[in-house]
Amino acid sequence: MDLHVNTLILSDLHLGAEMSHAREATRVLKENRFERLILLGDIFADLNFARLTKDHWKFLGYIRKLSNPKRHIEVVWVEGNHDHGLANIMSHLVGVRVYENYTWEYSGLRHIAIHGHQFDGFQVNRVRLSRVGTSLYLQLQKLDFKSKPIARLVDRLNTRWLRMSRKALNYARHHGADRIFCGHTHEATHVEKDGIDYYNSGGWVDSKLTYLTIDEQGVQIHEYNERVDDCDSGEERGETDSALTDFADDSGLFEDAEYESVGR
Repeated sequence: MDLHVNTLILSDLHLGAEMSHAREATRVLKENRFERLILLGDIFADLNFARLTKDHWKFLGYIRKLSNPKRHIEVVWVEGNHDHGLANIMSHLVGVRVYENYTWEYSGLRHIAIHGHQFDGFQVNRVRLSRVGTSLYLQLQKLDFKSKPIARLVDRLNTRWLRMSRKALNYARHHGADRIFCGHTHEATHVEKDGIDYYNSGGWVDSKLTYLTIDEQGVQIHEYNERVDDCDSGEERGETDSALTDFADDSGLFEDAEYESVGR
């Protein structure tokens, strides 16, 4: 698919998790043309960079390429609960500014992008236990059957339990927005109420991989279709030094000294 859209939104890649589909996410970015890219939180699973594979570093390298001012693409990183504490690192590493939430105007409408954990009462009040729950979910994704009935059940229960869309719509109304975009639940969704639209961009750790696009025709939820060459690359974890070198080479990190201040 080769789309030319105003904005592409992708969230919940959870780099560092074994079920992260970083290779497929990179392919989506390469196969589409856009003026704005919003990484809508939880791009990382945790702060342990030793868990990142070669494909994970390649994704980050491509983000750095896109953030090069010569490309004239606005790249926005919205902080998720798993990205917390990475703002300064990301600004320097891939040249992307990190926001708690991001607001923009397009086609006469006001848009807000916010990860969504802010509307999760369990996440806000029980941060440590919620992280354990997320880790358990990612393990279920790894061990479950091909159709992943257990992980999907957990995800559906989690989505109902959070009641995020209602809180997000109230937030959008309070801030005068026409559309609000969230991640966090890993379930791509669209809900409309009183003229305000809530969209969830889904995630990239399940068998259903989704992202959003925005253009003059409106907002679309896209599902990535698995390709023959999307099989596991067999990359071993723990090869951090090699992966870092590949990241620097692929992204032009050592050649782009004039852009070192981007995102600061």
